[in-house]
Amino acid sequence: MSYELIAILMFSTMMLMLMTGQRVFGAIGFVAVMAALFLWGDRGGYDIGFSAAMKLMKWYPLLTLPMFIFMGYVLAESKIADDLYKMFHVWMGGLNGGLAIGTIGLMVLISAMNGLSVAGMAIGATIALPELLKRGYDKKMVTGVIQAGSSLGILVPPSVVLVLYAMIARQPVGQLWLAGLLPGLMMAAMFILYIVIRCRINPALGPALSAEERDVPMAEKLRLLRAGLLPLGIFAAMMVPFVNGWTSLVESSAIGALTAFAAAILKGRMSREVFETSVRSTLGITCMFMWIILAALAFGAVFDGLGAVRAIENLFTERLGLNPWVILILMQLSFILMGTFLDDTAMLVIVAPLYVPLVGALGFDLIWYGVLYTITTQIAYMTPPFGYNLFLMRAMAPPEISLRDIYGSILPFVMVMTLALAIIMTFPQIALWLPEYIYNK
Repeated sequence: MSYELIAILMFSTMMLMLMTGQRVFGAIGFVAVMAALFLWGDRGGYDIGFSAAMKLMKWYPLLTLPMFIFMGYVLAESKIADDLYKMFHVWMGGLNGGLAIGTIGLMVLISAMNGLSVAGMAIGATIALPELLKRGYDKKMVTGVIQAGSSLGILVPPSVVLVLYAMIARQPVGQLWLAGLLPGLMMAAMFILYIVIRCRINPALGPALSAEERDVPMAEKLRLLRAGLLPLGIFAAMMVPFVNGWTSLVESSAIGALTAFAAAILKGRMSREVFETSVRSTLGITCMFMWIILAALAFGAVFDGLGAVRAIENLFTERLGLNPWVILILMQLSFILMGTFLDDTAMLVIVAPLYVPLVGALGFDLIWYGVLYTITTQIAYMTPPFGYNLFLMRAMAPPEISLRDIYGSILPFVMVMTLALAIIMTFPQIALWLPEYIYNK
């Protein structure tokens, strides 16, 4: 059997197992180890899994993963995120669409707190959505706002998914986070611009707060501003030392976790229940990611041994004669297709052993490609008919919001995200300027 056929058999077996509902790490790891056993015997099969585990345990930047997840859960469970929305409610409620704009701002800061898009979706659906509906906002627009805003969670640092990409692509986590910052803020600005234009054309989509609700004393506004900007202060305390080279990435993550913990204690919100929930959730998410990384490393090692990447590169460039940009666009389209039934982590670990070396061989920057990957997977998450975020939103939304409303709400934001993706593909320096500037400094 040719190596190309073995690679296709591995890939199709893994996809079949995933479609039957098997856990991601179980399907990927099982196919990797069984393929190694058949190809290289007992010793090769055992060594593949063992060497992947040792590589994982020696990867020092992985310590950032539990730190940032713990920081996010502390800030969410201690209700500090609620203060953010109250701040946006008071300061921006007087504008048409002001609360929707504030929701995007909330999502940006939640992303800087947690790094998981699901966390942003949960907080937006529980805090922002009821308030927006109660004040007469169009239900299609607000569900789209929350889904689009939650997409920033895996792009704005500290992105947990970019940590996973860094491990598989063997790229520096710090550079990937810095690369995601400007594209994430650009996408947030594009969402806000869309909301402003839509609400100016049709003010009924996002009515301003009444004069009575806006009549808040300045002292109260300033108090809410201080409380709402606390997460931004925590983010600054963590990132400023790292950007200036005073601390390593792992040390900065520890500063962020300790600062969030101290803030919750000082505000009187660190109860035993909050602490236990945060620790348990951190342990669960961290272990899930570690198992997935372990399986992905084993799968990638088998692919490397087969030479599958070189075979596929020859197929695209020599036999088919495709332009590197055409190959890159086809990769992005395949992510959108897979996103109809897989989450971002599963997509990454399935195709990264194939795509990442191919992207490097085609002459593209792997840091830049990491940003393209994160944006494309979020577009896939929100693309009908089977986008992961669509059904997650349906589960969290109140009964008056139907699945048809959710489908209709997301299309304008998908178009905005596609435009952002095209801009970053055309102008790579949007993603690459900040990491190059900081690391050269």
